[in-house]
Amino acid sequence: MAHNEIDVDAAPEAVFGVLADPRSYARWVVGSRAIRRADRGWPNPGTAFDHTVGIGPLRLKDHSEAVECEPPRLLRLRVKARPLTVAWVTLRMTQLDRKRTRITMDEHPADMRSRIFLNPLSDPLVRLRNRESLRRLKALAERREPIPTGTLPARESDAEAFVEASSRPAPPAG
Repeated sequence: MAHNEIDVDAAPEAVFGVLADPRSYARWVVGSRAIRRADRGWPNPGTAFDHTVGIGPLRLKDHSEAVECEPPRLLRLRVKARPLTVAWVTLRMTQLDRKRTRITMDEHPADMRSRIFLNPLSDPLVRLRNRESLRRLKALAERREPIPTGTLPARESDAEAFVEASSRPAPPAG
């Protein structure tokens, strides 16, 4: 499991406001290239957004979905970059004082294949990536960087995807 923390000069509601805008993920998640579509109601449990991830010429199109949401203190996601990885990512916001928040980010492999990529040997690299992601999230929450503007097309969730989501095991406890 990769674990990271960062303190932000913003209230938990401001941090969660960034997380609640799917357009922001292209700006703060290292490796994210674009957010293509999003379900209305993001980040309610069961909603998702489609993204493109990659480095250099390698591009993967997949989606991330909200599994648990308790604004403004918790967002648990199932993040996919198949065929490489599927991970549980938990973001917790803890209020330190009136205007400061600690963001804690934990990432676990979500399936057997992902354990090959997300294992104790790769944890230092995942932590390094997540440290940079949290640094970028901090800049957005503190309003030092802008969230991308424009509208996202609605994501068309089909019945098959809903069945898949409702039949998978629960994420590990935080």
